[in-house]
Amino acid sequence: MADKTLIIAEAGVNHNGDPNLAFRLIRAAAETGADIVKFQTFTPKLLATKAAGKAEYQVKNEGEGTSQLEMLQKLYLPENAYPALINECTETGIEFLSSPFDLPSIDFLLGLGIKRWKIPSGEITNYPYLKKIAACPGQIILSTGMATLQEIEAAIKILRPNTARGLILLHCNTEYPTPFPDVNLRAIETLRREFGFPVGYSDHTAGIEVAVAAVALGAAVIEKHFTLDRSLPGPDHQASIEPNDFKRMVQSIRNIESALGNGQKAPSQSESKNIPIVRKSLVAARRILAGETFSDENLTTKRPGTGISPMLWESVVGRKAKRNFEADEMIEL
Repeated sequence: MADKTLIIAEAGVNHNGDPNLAFRLIRAAAETGADIVKFQTFTPKLLATKAAGKAEYQVKNEGEGTSQLEMLQKLYLPENAYPALINECTETGIEFLSSPFDLPSIDFLLGLGIKRWKIPSGEITNYPYLKKIAACPGQIILSTGMATLQEIEAAIKILRPNTARGLILLHCNTEYPTPFPDVNLRAIETLRREFGFPVGYSDHTAGIEVAVAAVALGAAVIEKHFTLDRSLPGPDHQASIEPNDFKRMVQSIRNIESALGNGQKAPSQSESKNIPIVRKSLVAARRILAGETFSDENLTTKRPGTGISPMLWESVVGRKAKRNFEADEMIEL
């Protein structure tokens, strides 16, 4: 059976700044079978200037009239909510994770004892950020949306001191939702070949099929935006999937993992019983008398496959029948 894919329910900022909604997202994510529920940790004024604009998809989902900073202020999750959220994850059996977006947020999460660091795509060219993460304990998962191979290589070079503890690259496209022609799933194989690290996929497409296909290509991690209700206000809800679809995605991924198998080509246990039923044996095409020579004219092949294999046809033709055979009777030598 293939290795188990790490599945991340990206709650992100879909709590809309409400800790109670964050609690509900944790419980719902745990019920889907996800391994990790991930949030985003930031201090708005440290993340964006007053002049920073919003992405096109954010304008579409949120409307115009507010800056990125104003949007982030509405999505800020208070730091005093985190201990209870982490405790909720422990009680529901799902791992807590959050992506830091500024240097103080790295220190804050470090103090909470998180097990991994998820670096968002937008920070892949942030030298001081990467340098600080490189000095922290724990596995690193690096999203590579919008990045070139050269930029990824440069980021890995900075993170190198921490890669011994595990580095996973995530292929990603940061358009929400991602158009299917822009997904480029084959980049998973390219990243694996170029850098030699495990590669996963952070999916921003509509639906679940692309995430499932990524697992068939060997994705080590699947990350997918997760919401309780796609109609809620906020920038990411419409590019997220709801609990029932997320659960269906998890089940589909687990089925694909099982179906990938070990790569050895041999009859499986379940199909072995069908071999004698559907394969054929050498049988008499008509009545054959003792002493008659077996030939292309008096031999044929029919089910069941419990007699002489038709692959031995050439070694049987030309030999003498030791007894009489009736039509349809299996040949014996």
